[in-house]
Amino acid sequence: MDMTPDPDTRYHWQLMRRAIDRLDRGRDLSLEDIAAEMGLSPAHFQRLFSRWAGVSPKRFQQYLTLGHAKALLESRHTTLATADAVGLSGSGRLHDLFLRWEAMSPGDYARRGAGLALTWDEVPGPFGPMILMASPRGIAGLAFSESVGTEAALTDLTARWPRARYTRDPAAIAPHAAALARGGAARLHLMGGPFQIKVWEALLRIPDGHVTTYSDIARAIGHPRAHRAVGTAVGRNPVSWLVPCHRALRASGGLGGYHWGLPVKRALLADEAARTGF
Repeated sequence: MDMTPDPDTRYHWQLMRRAIDRLDRGRDLSLEDIAAEMGLSPAHFQRLFSRWAGVSPKRFQQYLTLGHAKALLESRHTTLATADAVGLSGSGRLHDLFLRWEAMSPGDYARRGAGLALTWDEVPGPFGPMILMASPRGIAGLAFSESVGTEAALTDLTARWPRARYTRDPAAIAPHAAALARGGAARLHLMGGPFQIKVWEALLRIPDGHVTTYSDIARAIGHPRAHRAVGTAVGRNPVSWLVPCHRALRASGGLGGYHWGLPVKRALLADEAARTGF
């Protein structure tokens, strides 16, 4: 899904964002009901939604259910210990895009961002506006401001590195946003503790359209009994969507938590399922 809608279709982009939110909040909505709420005829809404999402509204609604999460776990459960061996870790668009990443040094992390200059801006995202933040080394933060509001999203990110210097700089952020929109080369700068970095690195090995469990991640990083700590690290991922924490589920098939809300997690999984043909 393109992150930046064409200006001529921005209205439709916002309409589809509202439609997904409505589909997530209401189960078994008929095509006529959801089309009427969007102010369109059923045929027009069906064509528009299918062109935008790649599947029909009914099929997309099926992807939003808990049952789909369980089906994903049964059929597209990636065991991280074998992901590299079968070539999965490089098969997805985001994985190809973000093979280039580096972690903050432990010393820099301990200084809580002191001496670090971070720029940010609010940019269009796949499910509404988002805060994109970058250091000189690459993208360091991404928050779904659509879910919690711009101020809350910015507070969330800046609290992680309280001694850094923050500047809103659209010109500095624009190249990063453009790279994401066109699927071009970009770099991540992951800023966290050593344990968190291991967890986020494991998340980067989960291919598009697949999921794994907190327990699998714990085993993959050499701490098989630390699934609760893994869950905490997943929730502290500062680069939402790009480091795909939404692909981590409970072993039962439950969605687990998500820092930006379960509706966003369901929508991200549904979008990937639509794009990968699951």
